[in-house]
Amino acid sequence: MRHYSAFAVAREGLRYHSGWERAWRSPEPKSRYDVVIVGAGGHGLATAYYLGKNYGITNVAVIEKGWLGGGNTGRNTTIIRSNYLQDPSAAIYEKARGLYEDLSQELNYNVMFSPRGVMMLAQTQHEIRGYQRTAHANNLQGVATEFINPQRVKDLVPIINLDGPRYPVLGALWQPRGGTARHDAVAWGYARACSNMGMDIIQQCEVNGVRTHEGRVVGVDTTKGPIDCEKIGMVVAGNASVLSEMAGFRLPMESVALQALVSEPIKPCMDVVVMANTVHGYMSQSDKGEMVIGGGTDAFNNYTQRGSFHHIEETVRALVETFPMVSRLKMLRQWGGIVDVTGDRSPIISSTPVQNCFVNCGWGTGGFKSIPGSGWAMAQLMATGHSSLAEEFSVNRFKEGKFIDESVAAGVAH
Repeated sequence: MRHYSAFAVAREGLRYHSGWERAWRSPEPKSRYDVVIVGAGGHGLATAYYLGKNYGITNVAVIEKGWLGGGNTGRNTTIIRSNYLQDPSAAIYEKARGLYEDLSQELNYNVMFSPRGVMMLAQTQHEIRGYQRTAHANNLQGVATEFINPQRVKDLVPIINLDGPRYPVLGALWQPRGGTARHDAVAWGYARACSNMGMDIIQQCEVNGVRTHEGRVVGVDTTKGPIDCEKIGMVVAGNASVLSEMAGFRLPMESVALQALVSEPIKPCMDVVVMANTVHGYMSQSDKGEMVIGGGTDAFNNYTQRGSFHHIEETVRALVETFPMVSRLKMLRQWGGIVDVTGDRSPIISSTPVQNCFVNCGWGTGGFKSIPGSGWAMAQLMATGHSSLAEEFSVNRFKEGKFIDESVAAGVAH
């Protein structure tokens, strides 16, 4: 794999960029692998990468029914934070945030991580108490957050309106080292590193069957033929329930659409991420100047990946009061992704009733921020059978009643 650097860019510029090679190979699948990862999004590619980096397992195929990073990895609003109340959640998200800090250097690929800070607005007395509680919990967990007053909010976000008649800003939970990254670049960087290890990334290859023998996984059937394997990792987000039924078990989750939109590009006006959970809208400004806007999930189960008019109305209406300038902007584009939601709004990283079959799903609306930590934990689980980060996210918690209920803790799911 060629080393990327400023010198390489300058050298290629002098020879009309004729020497660049493909970032990753696109081979035909072999008949057998040690590990098959289904899903070439951020979580699946990160799992493969850490299998190779941490455990030396490189006879791996990453199978994707569409194109690499074309699912939720390329359809989110890129927010990275770890200010969660519950200890297991804070641990895995902080692991991910810490890995994001050095990911560009580790992968030799600029993922454009920007630790610009994430602010969660308190717009009711209930939220003030909740965020103060979270700030205290984060301090005990080693996660650097603080509760700030309205004036500090205004100093950090000059365009905000503190005195909205329905939703005044009473303070905020502030995580200075949260931020954003370039979603496509995260997937591309991991893919490039995996390919360099000798792993096969196989696109346009849909899994249509999971083969088992005496309760143990032995391979998958795909549109490019059967592939045998020792272990399989299912990392397919909103399609996890579909794939699990092919293997003969069910998951306690449902799939819904999550929508987002961006405005036309404007001059820099906001250099932090702002989330408003009372109205469930959040906004940041991209490097290209677009205002990136997201909201809550659709209220009904579906597998759509497109936007809808009601989402524009509900999300933007809520933000206009807090950010009056939004009302003057034109929408540039809108899209949706299929998110996988569990009953307690926390993920599943777990073995399954089928031996050597592992699943990583249920991230809901918080999947992108967790990619490095999720891949780290999933790789450890698949390689060793145990992961301290993943232990409490086992699917068995739903049988045992050991919920990690972030929806109740935060007042909103992720």
